[in-house]
Amino acid sequence: MSRYFIDCRDYPGGTSKCSVALSADTKEELLEAVIRHGIQCHGLDDTPDFREKIMLDFKEAPSHFKV
Repeated sequence: MSRYFIDCRDYPGGTSKCSVALSADTKEELLEAVIRHGIQCHGLDDTPDFREKIMLDFKEAPSHFKV
């Protein structure tokens, strides 16, 4: 089974340097983790537009790849 991941270092905006990378077995689970991280750590708003755009940046890791 593949895992999906996203790395906050790929988004160099804002005032903090964030080194968090998130991964999950499903896109839905990853999306919820990304939303929580964005709200709690970066003060982002949970909007339909944000959800739609961030999911486009999810990457799929090969099943043998540990993220």
